[in-house]
Amino acid sequence: MAQYCMRGAINPHKTLTPKCLSINHSNPLPLSSSLCKMFPPKSKNFPPSISVSASIMSSNQHRHQPPLSLEALKTSERRDEVMNAIQSSLNNCLSETHLDLTVPGLKSKTRGKVRDIYDGGDYLVLVTTDRQSAFDRILASIPFKGQVLNETSLWWFNKTQHIVPNAVVSAPDKNVTIAKKCSVFPVEFVVRGYVTGSTDTSLWTVYKRGVRNYCGNVLPDGMVKNQRLPANILTPTTKAADHDVPVTLDEIVQQGLMTQADYEAASKMALRLFEYGQRVAMEHGLVLVDTKYEFGKAPDGTVLLIDEVHTPDSSRYWISHSYQERFWNGLEPENVDKEFLRLWFKDHCNPYEDQVLPDAPGELVSELAWRYIFLFETITKSQFEISAAEEPIHDRITQNVSQALIALL
Repeated sequence: MAQYCMRGAINPHKTLTPKCLSINHSNPLPLSSSLCKMFPPKSKNFPPSISVSASIMSSNQHRHQPPLSLEALKTSERRDEVMNAIQSSLNNCLSETHLDLTVPGLKSKTRGKVRDIYDGGDYLVLVTTDRQSAFDRILASIPFKGQVLNETSLWWFNKTQHIVPNAVVSAPDKNVTIAKKCSVFPVEFVVRGYVTGSTDTSLWTVYKRGVRNYCGNVLPDGMVKNQRLPANILTPTTKAADHDVPVTLDEIVQQGLMTQADYEAASKMALRLFEYGQRVAMEHGLVLVDTKYEFGKAPDGTVLLIDEVHTPDSSRYWISHSYQERFWNGLEPENVDKEFLRLWFKDHCNPYEDQVLPDAPGELVSELAWRYIFLFETITKSQFEISAAEEPIHDRITQNVSQALIALL
Protein backbone atom coordinates (compact mmCIF):
# COMPACT_ATOMS: atom_id res chain seq x y z
CA MET A 1 0.00 0.00 0.00
CA ALA A 2 1.40 3.37 -0.97
CA GLN A 3 3.13 5.54 1.61
CA TYR A 4 1.31 8.84 1.59
CA CYS A 5 -0.63 11.09 3.91
CA MET A 6 -2.82 14.16 3.61
CA ARG A 7 -3.43 13.79 0.26
CA GLY A 8 -26.07 37.66 -9.29
CA ALA A 9 -26.80 34.67 -11.55
CA ILE A 10 -24.42 32.43 -9.75
CA ASN A 11 -27.22 30.19 -8.41
CA PRO A 12 -29.36 29.28 -11.44
CA HIS A 13 -33.15 29.16 -11.05
CA LYS A 14 -34.25 25.65 -11.98
CA THR A 15 -37.74 24.31 -11.55
CA LEU A 16 -38.01 21.26 -9.32
CA THR A 17 -40.92 19.34 -7.84
CA PRO A 18 -40.49 19.23 -4.06
CA LYS A 19 -41.86 16.34 -2.04
CA CYS A 20 -41.93 15.86 1.72
CA LEU A 21 -38.95 17.43 3.45
CA SER A 22 -37.62 17.45 6.98
CA ILE A 23 -38.33 20.75 8.71
CA ASN A 24 -35.78 20.10 11.42
CA HIS A 25 -32.21 20.11 10.17
CA SER A 26 -31.02 18.56 13.41
CA ASN A 27 -33.32 15.58 12.80
CA PRO A 28 -32.49 13.48 9.72
CA LEU A 29 -35.95 11.89 9.53
CA PRO A 30 -38.32 13.28 6.87
CA LEU A 31 -41.86 14.40 7.55
CA SER A 32 -44.41 11.63 7.65
CA SER A 33 -46.77 11.36 4.71
CA SER A 34 -49.70 12.26 6.95
CA LEU A 35 -48.06 15.52 7.97
CA CYS A 36 -47.35 16.33 4.35
CA LYS A 37 -51.01 15.85 3.53
CA MET A 38 -52.07 17.96 6.50
CA PHE A 39 -49.71 20.79 5.56
CA PRO A 40 -49.08 20.70 1.79
CA PRO A 41 -45.99 22.59 0.54
CA LYS A 42 -47.86 25.68 -0.63
CA SER A 43 -49.98 26.03 2.51
CA LYS A 44 -49.46 29.23 4.47
CA ASN A 45 -49.96 27.17 7.63
CA PHE A 46 -47.01 24.93 6.93
CA PRO A 47 -44.88 24.74 10.09
CA PRO A 48 -41.91 27.13 10.05
CA SER A 49 -38.39 25.78 9.77
CA ILE A 50 -37.03 24.69 13.12
CA SER A 51 -33.29 24.34 12.98
CA VAL A 52 -30.17 24.72 15.04
CA SER A 53 -29.42 28.00 13.31
CA ALA A 54 -32.83 29.39 14.23
CA SER A 55 -32.35 28.60 17.89
CA ILE A 56 -28.92 30.13 17.88
CA MET A 57 -30.13 33.26 16.16
CA SER A 58 -32.62 33.76 19.00
CA SER A 59 -29.93 33.54 21.68
CA ASN A 60 -28.65 36.66 23.41
CA GLN A 61 -25.33 36.36 21.59
CA HIS A 62 -26.85 36.44 18.10
CA ARG A 63 -30.28 38.01 18.63
CA HIS A 64 -29.54 41.14 16.61
CA GLN A 65 -27.53 39.48 13.84
CA PRO A 66 -29.33 38.90 10.52
CA PRO A 67 -29.33 35.32 9.18
CA LEU A 68 -26.58 34.42 6.75
CA SER A 69 -27.59 35.10 3.16
CA LEU A 70 -26.00 35.37 -0.26
CA GLU A 71 -27.45 38.86 -0.62
CA ALA A 72 -25.32 40.01 2.29
CA LEU A 73 -22.45 38.04 0.82
CA LYS A 74 -22.74 40.05 -2.40
CA THR A 75 -22.99 43.50 -0.84
CA SER A 76 -20.77 43.49 2.27
CA GLU A 77 -17.89 45.90 2.75
CA ARG A 78 -15.64 42.92 3.37
CA ARG A 79 -16.47 41.60 -0.09
CA ASP A 80 -15.29 44.82 -1.74
CA GLU A 81 -12.01 44.68 0.17
CA VAL A 82 -11.38 41.03 -0.63
CA MET A 83 -12.48 41.26 -4.27
CA ASN A 84 -9.96 44.05 -4.90
CA ALA A 85 -7.21 41.80 -3.53
CA ILE A 86 -8.46 38.84 -5.57
CA GLN A 87 -8.50 40.76 -8.82
CA SER A 88 -5.00 42.06 -8.13
CA SER A 89 -3.84 38.47 -7.63
CA LEU A 90 -5.39 36.83 -10.69
CA ASN A 91 -1.96 36.61 -12.31
CA ASN A 92 -0.15 35.57 -9.13
CA CYS A 93 -1.70 32.18 -8.43
CA LEU A 94 0.24 29.18 -7.15
CA SER A 95 -0.43 26.82 -10.04
CA GLU A 96 2.71 24.70 -9.79
CA THR A 97 5.55 24.13 -7.31
CA HIS A 98 9.08 22.76 -7.64
CA LEU A 99 10.28 22.41 -4.06
CA ASP A 100 12.31 19.34 -5.01
CA LEU A 101 14.58 21.79 -6.85
CA THR A 102 14.66 24.51 -4.18
CA VAL A 103 14.47 22.77 -0.78
CA PRO A 104 17.41 20.56 0.32
CA GLY A 105 16.36 17.13 1.52
CA LEU A 106 13.15 16.82 -0.44
CA LYS A 107 13.05 13.85 -2.75
CA SER A 108 10.36 12.85 -5.21
CA LYS A 109 7.35 14.97 -6.11
CA THR A 110 3.84 13.62 -6.66
CA ARG A 111 1.42 15.94 -8.42
CA GLY A 112 -2.19 15.55 -7.36
CA LYS A 113 -5.18 17.40 -8.72
CA VAL A 114 -4.68 20.21 -6.20
CA ARG A 115 -1.75 19.24 -3.96
CA ASP A 116 1.93 18.79 -4.73
CA ILE A 117 3.35 16.17 -2.37
CA TYR A 118 7.04 15.88 -1.55
CA ASP A 119 8.88 13.05 0.17
CA GLY A 120 10.83 14.45 3.11
CA GLY A 121 12.15 11.21 4.57
CA ASP A 122 10.10 10.53 7.70
CA TYR A 123 7.59 13.19 6.66
CA LEU A 124 5.58 14.35 3.70
CA VAL A 125 5.38 17.99 2.65
CA LEU A 126 1.98 18.80 1.19
CA VAL A 127 1.65 22.05 -0.74
CA THR A 128 -1.92 23.08 -1.50
CA THR A 129 -1.92 24.96 -4.79
CA ASP A 130 -4.53 27.26 -6.34
CA ARG A 131 -5.48 24.69 -8.99
CA GLN A 132 -9.23 24.20 -9.37
CA SER A 133 -10.29 20.63 -10.09
CA ALA A 134 -13.65 19.18 -11.16
CA PHE A 135 -14.76 16.48 -13.59
CA ASP A 136 -11.29 14.94 -13.07
CA ARG A 137 -9.82 17.98 -14.86
CA ILE A 138 -8.01 21.18 -13.91
CA LEU A 139 -10.43 23.98 -14.76
CA ALA A 140 -8.62 27.12 -13.60
CA SER A 141 -6.38 28.66 -10.94
CA ILE A 142 -8.21 30.48 -8.14
CA PRO A 143 -6.41 33.23 -6.14
CA PHE A 144 -5.82 32.34 -2.47
CA LYS A 145 -7.54 28.99 -2.90
CA GLY A 146 -4.59 26.92 -1.69
CA GLN A 147 -4.25 29.02 1.44
CA VAL A 148 -7.98 28.75 2.15
CA LEU A 149 -7.99 24.96 1.78
CA ASN A 150 -4.89 24.49 3.90
CA GLU A 151 -6.04 26.77 6.71
CA THR A 152 -9.63 25.49 6.66
CA SER A 153 -8.39 21.91 6.96
CA LEU A 154 -6.05 22.80 9.80
CA TRP A 155 -8.95 24.41 11.69
CA TRP A 156 -11.09 21.29 11.27
CA PHE A 157 -8.20 18.93 12.10
CA ASN A 158 -7.82 20.74 15.38
CA LYS A 159 -11.57 20.66 16.09
CA THR A 160 -12.04 16.95 15.29
CA GLN A 161 -9.21 15.36 17.28
CA HIS A 162 -11.79 14.09 19.78
CA ILE A 163 -13.30 11.97 16.97
CA VAL A 164 -10.19 10.71 15.18
CA PRO A 165 -6.43 11.46 15.37
CA ASN A 166 -4.86 13.04 12.30
CA ALA A 167 -1.50 13.04 10.55
CA VAL A 168 -0.61 16.73 10.93
CA VAL A 169 2.89 17.48 12.25
CA SER A 170 3.15 21.21 11.53
CA ALA A 171 2.03 23.99 9.18
CA PRO A 172 5.12 26.09 8.37
CA ASP A 173 3.44 28.11 5.62
CA LYS A 174 -0.02 29.34 4.65
CA ASN A 175 -0.12 26.79 1.83
CA VAL A 176 1.81 23.94 3.46
CA THR A 177 1.19 21.10 5.89
CA ILE A 178 3.88 18.67 7.00
CA ALA A 179 2.41 15.26 7.79
CA LYS A 180 3.37 11.89 9.18
CA LYS A 181 3.89 9.15 6.65
CA CYS A 182 1.36 6.36 6.74
CA SER A 183 -0.22 3.72 4.54
CA VAL A 184 -3.21 5.30 2.83
CA PHE A 185 -6.39 3.32 2.34
CA PRO A 186 -7.18 3.52 -1.42
CA VAL A 187 -10.80 4.39 -0.68
CA GLU A 188 -12.50 7.77 -0.39
CA PHE A 189 -15.25 7.90 2.22
CA VAL A 190 -17.95 10.06 0.67
CA VAL A 191 -20.75 10.97 3.11
CA ARG A 192 -23.99 12.49 1.84
CA GLY A 193 -26.95 14.10 3.55
CA TYR A 194 -28.91 15.22 0.47
CA VAL A 195 -29.81 14.01 -3.02
CA THR A 196 -27.94 16.51 -5.19
CA GLY A 197 -24.97 17.07 -7.49
CA SER A 198 -24.10 17.39 -11.18
CA THR A 199 -21.13 15.06 -11.78
CA ASP A 200 -21.36 11.49 -13.07
CA THR A 201 -20.91 10.05 -9.57
CA SER A 202 -23.21 12.52 -7.78
CA LEU A 203 -26.18 11.03 -5.98
CA TRP A 204 -28.77 13.00 -7.96
CA THR A 205 -27.24 11.96 -11.30
CA VAL A 206 -27.44 8.25 -10.50
CA TYR A 207 -30.80 8.59 -8.72
CA LYS A 208 -32.56 10.19 -11.68
CA ARG A 209 -31.27 7.31 -13.82
CA GLY A 210 -33.33 4.99 -11.66
CA VAL A 211 -30.65 3.65 -9.31
CA ARG A 212 -32.20 2.78 -5.94
CA ASN A 213 -29.32 0.83 -4.41
CA TYR A 214 -26.13 2.87 -4.42
CA CYS A 215 -22.98 1.60 -2.74
CA GLY A 216 -25.12 -0.67 -0.58
CA ASN A 217 -27.60 2.08 0.40
CA VAL A 218 -31.28 1.51 -0.42
CA LEU A 219 -32.83 4.80 -1.59
CA PRO A 220 -36.58 5.55 -1.40
CA ASP A 221 -38.62 6.30 -4.49
CA GLY A 222 -40.12 9.73 -5.11
CA MET A 223 -37.22 11.93 -4.01
CA VAL A 224 -36.32 15.11 -5.91
CA LYS A 225 -33.12 17.04 -6.36
CA ASN A 226 -31.73 18.76 -3.24
CA GLN A 227 -34.04 16.86 -0.87
CA ARG A 228 -32.63 15.68 2.44
CA LEU A 229 -32.07 11.94 2.77
CA PRO A 230 -33.88 10.04 5.53
CA ALA A 231 -30.42 9.58 7.10
CA ASN A 232 -26.82 10.36 6.18
CA ILE A 233 -25.30 7.68 3.97
CA LEU A 234 -21.78 6.53 3.11
CA THR A 235 -20.98 6.04 -0.59
CA PRO A 236 -17.31 5.03 -0.82
CA THR A 237 -15.30 5.24 -4.03
CA THR A 238 -12.00 3.76 -5.11
CA LYS A 239 -9.22 6.29 -5.63
CA ALA A 240 -8.68 5.51 -9.29
CA ALA A 241 -6.03 7.43 -11.22
CA ASP A 242 -8.43 8.87 -13.79
CA HIS A 243 -11.92 8.62 -12.29
CA ASP A 244 -13.28 7.62 -8.89
CA VAL A 245 -15.48 4.52 -8.97
CA PRO A 246 -18.36 3.88 -6.52
CA VAL A 247 -17.85 0.67 -4.56
CA THR A 248 -19.58 -1.40 -1.89
CA LEU A 249 -18.17 -2.80 1.35
CA ASP A 250 -18.10 -6.32 -0.07
CA GLU A 251 -16.19 -5.14 -3.14
CA ILE A 252 -13.70 -3.23 -0.98
CA VAL A 253 -12.93 -6.35 1.05
CA GLN A 254 -12.96 -8.72 -1.94
CA GLN A 255 -10.54 -6.50 -3.87
CA GLY A 256 -8.21 -6.29 -0.88
CA LEU A 257 -8.49 -2.52 -0.63
CA MET A 258 -9.18 -2.67 3.12
CA THR A 259 -9.92 -5.27 5.73
CA GLN A 260 -13.48 -5.34 7.00
CA ALA A 261 -12.29 -4.24 10.45
CA ASP A 262 -10.42 -1.23 9.05
CA TYR A 263 -13.36 -0.30 6.84
CA GLU A 264 -15.85 -0.48 9.68
CA ALA A 265 -13.60 1.63 11.92
CA ALA A 266 -13.04 4.27 9.23
CA SER A 267 -16.71 4.37 8.21
CA LYS A 268 -17.82 5.00 11.79
CA MET A 269 -15.30 7.83 12.02
CA ALA A 270 -16.49 9.28 8.70
CA LEU A 271 -20.14 9.35 9.79
CA ARG A 272 -19.24 10.89 13.16
CA LEU A 273 -17.08 13.52 11.47
CA PHE A 274 -19.91 14.40 9.10
CA GLU A 275 -22.50 14.67 11.87
CA TYR A 276 -20.14 16.92 13.83
CA GLY A 277 -19.44 19.01 10.72
CA GLN A 278 -23.17 19.40 10.07
CA ARG A 279 -23.73 20.71 13.60
CA VAL A 280 -20.88 23.20 13.40
CA ALA A 281 -21.95 24.36 9.93
CA MET A 282 -25.56 24.85 11.03
CA GLU A 283 -24.39 26.92 14.02
CA HIS A 284 -22.77 29.24 11.49
CA GLY A 285 -25.75 29.47 9.13
CA LEU A 286 -24.64 26.79 6.69
CA VAL A 287 -25.75 23.33 5.59
CA LEU A 288 -22.96 20.79 5.12
CA VAL A 289 -24.50 18.82 2.26
CA ASP A 290 -21.87 16.20 1.49
CA THR A 291 -18.13 15.69 1.79
CA LYS A 292 -15.34 13.15 1.47
CA TYR A 293 -12.74 11.88 3.92
CA GLU A 294 -9.53 9.93 3.52
CA PHE A 295 -7.80 7.78 6.11
CA GLY A 296 -4.46 6.07 6.54
CA LYS A 297 -2.84 3.71 8.99
CA ALA A 298 0.23 4.69 11.02
CA PRO A 299 3.03 2.14 11.62
CA ASP A 300 1.57 1.42 15.07
CA GLY A 301 -1.79 0.51 13.52
CA THR A 302 -3.60 3.74 14.42
CA VAL A 303 -6.16 4.89 11.86
CA LEU A 304 -5.48 8.56 11.00
CA LEU A 305 -7.54 11.22 9.26
CA ILE A 306 -5.54 12.64 6.34
CA ASP A 307 -5.79 14.93 3.30
CA GLU A 308 -8.40 17.70 3.87
CA VAL A 309 -11.48 18.19 6.02
CA HIS A 310 -14.74 20.04 5.24
CA THR A 311 -13.14 22.40 2.74
CA PRO A 312 -15.10 23.98 -0.13
CA ASP A 313 -13.16 21.62 -2.42
CA SER A 314 -14.10 18.43 -0.62
CA SER A 315 -17.54 19.54 0.56
CA ARG A 316 -20.75 21.12 -0.62
CA TYR A 317 -22.24 23.96 1.48
CA TRP A 318 -25.60 25.69 1.21
CA ILE A 319 -27.03 28.74 3.01
CA SER A 320 -29.32 27.24 5.66
CA HIS A 321 -31.66 30.23 6.09
CA SER A 322 -32.88 30.16 2.48
CA TYR A 323 -32.63 26.43 1.77
CA GLN A 324 -36.15 25.37 2.72
CA GLU A 325 -37.98 28.23 0.97
CA ARG A 326 -35.95 27.80 -2.21
CA PHE A 327 -36.57 24.06 -2.13
CA TRP A 328 -40.34 24.50 -1.87
CA ASN A 329 -40.24 27.03 -4.73
CA GLY A 330 -38.27 24.74 -7.02
CA LEU A 331 -35.05 26.80 -6.91
CA GLU A 332 -31.49 25.63 -6.51
CA PRO A 333 -30.09 26.24 -3.00
CA GLU A 334 -27.81 29.20 -2.45
CA ASN A 335 -24.42 27.55 -2.41
CA VAL A 336 -21.03 28.60 -1.10
CA ASP A 337 -18.92 26.09 -3.01
CA LYS A 338 -17.70 25.37 -6.52
CA GLU A 339 -20.97 23.94 -7.87
CA PHE A 340 -21.77 27.07 -9.92
CA LEU A 341 -18.41 26.73 -11.72
CA ARG A 342 -19.16 23.06 -12.43
CA LEU A 343 -22.54 24.06 -13.86
CA TRP A 344 -20.97 26.76 -16.06
CA PHE A 345 -18.61 24.22 -17.63
CA LYS A 346 -21.43 21.70 -18.12
CA ASP A 347 -23.43 24.43 -19.92
CA HIS A 348 -20.53 25.43 -22.18
CA CYS A 349 -18.76 22.16 -23.02
CA ASN A 350 -18.51 18.46 -22.30
CA PRO A 351 -16.02 18.58 -19.42
CA TYR A 352 -15.53 14.81 -19.43
CA GLU A 353 -14.82 14.35 -23.15
CA ASP A 354 -13.69 17.64 -24.74
CA GLN A 355 -9.92 17.70 -25.10
CA VAL A 356 -9.71 21.47 -24.72
CA LEU A 357 -11.96 23.29 -22.27
CA PRO A 358 -12.95 26.96 -22.49
CA ASP A 359 -11.30 29.41 -20.11
CA ALA A 360 -13.33 30.08 -17.00
CA PRO A 361 -14.64 33.69 -17.05
CA GLY A 362 -12.66 36.04 -14.81
CA GLU A 363 -15.78 37.10 -12.91
CA LEU A 364 -16.54 33.48 -12.00
CA VAL A 365 -12.95 32.88 -10.90
CA SER A 366 -13.07 35.97 -8.68
CA GLU A 367 -16.48 35.02 -7.30
CA LEU A 368 -15.27 31.53 -6.39
CA ALA A 369 -12.17 32.92 -4.69
CA TRP A 370 -14.36 35.26 -2.63
CA ARG A 371 -16.73 32.44 -1.65
CA TYR A 372 -13.84 30.26 -0.50
CA ILE A 373 -12.60 33.10 1.70
CA PHE A 374 -16.12 33.87 2.90
CA LEU A 375 -16.63 30.25 3.88
CA PHE A 376 -13.36 30.20 5.82
CA GLU A 377 -14.28 33.37 7.72
CA THR A 378 -17.85 32.21 8.36
CA ILE A 379 -16.83 28.84 9.81
CA THR A 380 -13.73 29.86 11.75
CA LYS A 381 -15.03 33.28 12.84
CA SER A 382 -11.62 34.73 12.01
CA GLN A 383 -10.39 37.09 9.32
CA PHE A 384 -8.53 35.58 6.40
CA GLU A 385 -5.03 36.97 6.03
CA ILE A 386 -4.57 38.26 2.49
CA SER A 387 -1.05 38.11 1.15
CA ALA A 388 0.34 40.99 -0.90
CA ALA A 389 -0.23 40.50 -4.63
CA GLU A 390 3.45 41.07 -5.40
CA GLU A 391 4.66 38.52 -2.85
CA PRO A 392 6.68 35.73 -4.56
CA ILE A 393 4.70 32.77 -3.19
CA HIS A 394 7.11 30.04 -4.24
CA ASP A 395 10.07 31.83 -2.64
CA ARG A 396 8.13 32.24 0.60
CA ILE A 397 7.18 28.55 0.68
CA THR A 398 10.76 27.48 -0.07
CA GLN A 399 12.11 29.47 2.85
CA ASN A 400 9.45 28.35 5.32
CA VAL A 401 9.63 24.67 4.40
CA SER A 402 13.43 24.66 4.52
CA GLN A 403 13.41 26.08 8.05
CA ALA A 404 10.72 23.64 9.19
CA LEU A 405 12.55 20.58 7.90
CA ILE A 406 15.80 21.67 9.57
CA ALA A 407 13.91 21.94 12.87
CA LEU A 408 12.45 18.44 12.45
CA LEU A 409 15.76 16.73 11.62
